[in-house]
Amino acid sequence: MRDGVQTSFLIPAYNEQALVGRAISSIHESASLCGLDRYEIVVCDNDSTDRTAEIAETLGARVIHEPHRQIARARNAAAEASMGSRLVWLDADATLPPEVLRGTIEAFDTGKFCGGGAQVELEGEDLDWGPRCAIATWNWVARTFHLAAGSYFFSTREAWSETGGFDERVYAAEEIGFARALKRWGKKHSLEFCVIKSPVPSSARKIQQFTVRQTLWQMAVCAWPGNLSRRDRCAYWYERPETSGD
Repeated sequence: MRDGVQTSFLIPAYNEQALVGRAISSIHESASLCGLDRYEIVVCDNDSTDRTAEIAETLGARVIHEPHRQIARARNAAAEASMGSRLVWLDADATLPPEVLRGTIEAFDTGKFCGGGAQVELEGEDLDWGPRCAIATWNWVARTFHLAAGSYFFSTREAWSETGGFDERVYAAEEIGFARALKRWGKKHSLEFCVIKSPVPSSARKIQQFTVRQTLWQMAVCAWPGNLSRRDRCAYWYERPETSGD
């Protein structure tokens, strides 16, 4: 723990001026409700061309810059620049409910876990059966096989450091690789990986941007050997319309 900071909240962000403020505010609010005061928020601005960095700084976050657009690299860069012994990653288009943070704090405090994540919930009441089934399936997989979505992830600094963090050889699915690495590391140190039952609400913009057919096609493309190491084969995560919100 450096400079009195125990928990570091880490947000990778590319052109997130419409939503990054909401994510940061949710951290402040939940931290207050959970009595957490020794924390910091680090936003990794992943070569944004909008007001992401400005908005983040206005709300009390420390902003660092990573020019190479890669989610894994942005996650690791934020962790490298942070000071806490407890690392919590939150996507810029997600929010952190107090019950999820409370569960995370309790998991850390037990000393029994090296890391974990939370279940996912897409925002919006107008989602059709397809996205709802997909999320329900993922949450079952996460609970059963102890995996975590990238929208919310936590680990001890020691575990992140010794596993090498998120795999920078890939442009997608880096959170799956990190979860598996954490579980292997945890097993050696008699520590577990947990998935918090309370969900983390995340934007449904990808569902709105891509059709079901396009989404299934992207999953098939990524399953082909070698494609995860190419950003142009991971358009689902990197190509989206610019946002103009404040």
